[in-house]
Amino acid sequence: MHGVGNQYRNSGVMHADWFPAISGGLSRAEVAPDDLSCAFYGDLFRPAGRMLGAAEPAETQVEDPFDVELLFAWWAEAALVDSAVVPPDARTLARTPRSVQAALNALANSRFFAAAYRRAPGVFDRLLVSDLQQVRRYMTEPSLRQEVRARVENAVTSETRVVVAHSLGSVAAYEALCAHPEWKVNTFITLGSPLGIRQLFFDRLDPSPRHSDSGELVGVWPGAVEHWTNLADDGDVVALVKDLRSRFGPKVVSIIVHNGAHAHDSSRYLSTVEVGAAIAAGLAAA
Repeated sequence: MHGVGNQYRNSGVMHADWFPAISGGLSRAEVAPDDLSCAFYGDLFRPAGRMLGAAEPAETQVEDPFDVELLFAWWAEAALVDSAVVPPDARTLARTPRSVQAALNALANSRFFAAAYRRAPGVFDRLLVSDLQQVRRYMTEPSLRQEVRARVENAVTSETRVVVAHSLGSVAAYEALCAHPEWKVNTFITLGSPLGIRQLFFDRLDPSPRHSDSGELVGVWPGAVEHWTNLADDGDVVALVKDLRSRFGPKVVSIIVHNGAHAHDSSRYLSTVEVGAAIAAGLAAA
């Protein structure tokens, strides 16, 4: 399951990208193209077409508090991993239109975001804001959330044993697995996941995290999954919390990988030896 920014693609394009990256790392297991099913949901975020002569769409802005909070979280993390990004200070952290623009300006110098939007020079702000809005819409619009999760439900069959999810897709896949403990999925692999971020993601999960005997919030284990492997690159700004054991318990195998300049790129994650080993183990256990 893919992440944000895929609204101009489709399941066929996703399969063409993901299958070579996944199959190349499976030296101990043979897989055919039909063995990979893509839960594509990007089309749900694609703007509707309009007749010529209709009113122009409103200019994209960062106004919703959710978008602003996530933008500042990305800014703070980007400043930690990239010296070219000016860190936010107490004055610019005020939630004002000027501070939002300061955040956008700072992130425009980030190697992480430059790599993420490398194919679209000149439209950085618009694409970044679009990704913020996609995240917020999934986390705050119940009907859309259910539509996205339905894509997972339609892709999983009685033969599905391994679920691999990237970025925001890891949130939808996690929630779908929790809702269907009858599924025979034994392995869950998350890549560049924001699941561990408190107020914006973790605290809003469905089902909600529960208090342990010690009083700490702990996320519900995803259904019948036996093995959960989470991969994050140190420079992946989206995966602010790299180690999900602090949120979901010690059973999560958390691994730091190195994706080069494209820290959040799904293909870089999928081509790692660690992903190949986790998928192979899941298929062998089927």
